[in-house]
Amino acid sequence: MSDFTHFNEQGRAKMVDVGEKPETVRTAVAKGSVLVNEQTFSLIRSGGMKKGDVLTVAQVAGVMGAKRTPDLIPMCHPILLDGIDLQLSLDERRCAVNIVATVRCAGRTGVEMEALTAVSVAALTVYDMCKAVQKDMTIADICLLEKSGGVHGDYHREGE
Repeated sequence: MSDFTHFNEQGRAKMVDVGEKPETVRTAVAKGSVLVNEQTFSLIRSGGMKKGDVLTVAQVAGVMGAKRTPDLIPMCHPILLDGIDLQLSLDERRCAVNIVATVRCAGRTGVEMEALTAVSVAALTVYDMCKAVQKDMTIADICLLEKSGGVHGDYHREGE
């Protein structure tokens, strides 16, 4: 249990005290995909979804998700985010909407959860905007690609 920082001496959940940590520039990049059928893909690409421009709405939702991460994940610290960038692209070969989120701050704790939340909320928004046309979409492969800053050093996912 001592390896887990979110538990106190009694084994109960706690928010980690980062007050003594130095501020460093921290960046995290996460990705994910929404797999759709050909009809849905065509409607997304052409802008023909009744709810509007799927990629633009999902991009804005992802930014909002990153900003609201501490409201959703109980032990996350409220962080003053310096930047959030979401890239949504269409992958015709896979019939997929690919999502990449980059989040940056100068702070005492990392922004991995903010990047992962941004991707997750963007993917859920794609699903929501397309569910009238297709019910069997798949949200897939949400993962952290890289992070930098902090005492634990940099991380780069192998094979990406």
